Amino acid sequence: MSNLRNENRGKVPNALPTGIAGLDHILMGGLPAERLYLVEGTPGAGKTTLALNFLLAGRDAVESGLYITLSETSEELVAAAASHGWSLDGIELYELVEEDGFASDNEQTLLHPSEVELGETVRGIISKVETANPSRVVLDSLSELRLLAQNPLRYRRQILALKHFFAKRNCTVLILDDRTAEPNDLQLHSIAHGVISLEHSASDFGSERRRLRVIKLRGLKYRGGYHDFTIEQGGLRVYPRLIASEHHRSFDASAVSTGLAELDALLGGGLTPGTNTLISGPAGVGKTTTAVRCLVSALERGEKAAYYLFDERIATLLTRCAALDMDLAHYIESGQLDLRQIDPAELSPGEFAGTVQSAVEEDGIRLIVIDSLNAYLHAMPSDNFLVLQMHELLSYLSQQGIVSLMILGQHGVTGELRSDVDISYLADTVMLLRYFEAEGTVRKSMAVIKTRTSDHERTIREFNIDSSGIKIGQPLTKFERILSGNPRYSNGNGNLLEGI
Repeated sequence: MSNLRNENRGKVPNALPTGIAGLDHILMGGLPAERLYLVEGTPGAGKTTLALNFLLAGRDAVESGLYITLSETSEELVAAAASHGWSLDGIELYELVEEDGFASDNEQTLLHPSEVELGETVRGIISKVETANPSRVVLDSLSELRLLAQNPLRYRRQILALKHFFAKRNCTVLILDDRTAEPNDLQLHSIAHGVISLEHSASDFGSERRRLRVIKLRGLKYRGGYHDFTIEQGGLRVYPRLIASEHHRSFDASAVSTGLAELDALLGGGLTPGTNTLISGPAGVGKTTTAVRCLVSALERGEKAAYYLFDERIATLLTRCAALDMDLAHYIESGQLDLRQIDPAELSPGEFAGTVQSAVEEDGIRLIVIDSLNAYLHAMPSDNFLVLQMHELLSYLSQQGIVSLMILGQHGVTGELRSDVDISYLADTVMLLRYFEAEGTVRKSMAVIKTRTSDHERTIREFNIDSSGIKIGQPLTKFERILSGNPRYSNGNGNLLEGI
């Protein structure tokens, strides 16, 4: 028998799916079988939902499941499952403390509760597991055992006793804990084979944010760090932190047209797949219109595209585009264009990255517009996180061969302009749109100041937007300091667009 145990010790157990695709991705396949795991989090973090997901995945795999509850009733669990559209048929629910267990007749004062009730509770757990002989077990929750023990040593001994018992039963166990212990009490972490921590926090405005972290998974590799998740009808939806180095795809890097010959010339031949372009300028100068012109050109080539709108309402954008002879409605109806209104107060950064990844890998999107980074910034806890998130997201899109357009609004109209965040160093191409004044008229200019993939045109061109779309003029040769916002005009200029 001892030789058999030694042989089994060296074997890596099979990975059991948790029923949550994103979590299984983080765990590199799932939880190793026949181990004991701790799922910790404050009340409302999603522990029960995760545990039910785990048992339902076992039921789908024809594995028996047992949910032992010390705090909730069976009716509450059934109701919680029903809210997700689940049925718990085939999963055994066991209330360790019956309703009459709280009656005064069952109270005793001769012995300390930790000497009697704790032992009875642990024996009840063991007895039920021996009777049901399940493959997957959930114990909810440890806070009741901790209160009964009233002594750290006695509590640890009982948890160790349960761990050794489960180790002989060939079952996989999730133990839930609501963090009612001292903040620095990590004795459960040392006992469990793995620890999954769930967190949720509320900001001053907007919906609460949830994230999880695998603190420990003994002897196995996993994707560390924080990963955003949401609780939706159907259970937990986890958005694994995007790691660009894990995603590579071959693609044709030939430049594609923007739909405007003059703009292609400015860019040195057009937009190159696998690169991102930052379109920067003050409000109303034409950043969105320029991005939509590039978008329509891709749609006309038969490519699929996605437009993530943070600032405007969809109806406003569609009306404006239709007035400029760039109607997007039929592309949306055909499914070729995915136009989404994004509320930064409701969407976490991880969820947005997951949305983009799904659009690329599942929907075949080839061009993406983010309008604008200013609003996207407000979804982040700090500027540093925005830069790190954008770096990973842009690296991922680059390796997938996606043409990415990002719009960045600047504060001010003329003179020195200021941005909420500077990510120009992350961009492969930077396009500046500016206002300038000539002959008593407010005009607009366009210049490409950086392109990593081609020898771009270094001139500044005037452009105009009317009902026929964008019209780009010849290089402005008689102006200086246009980009500074304080242009100097000398000797006239025959290259100005007429009729403005």
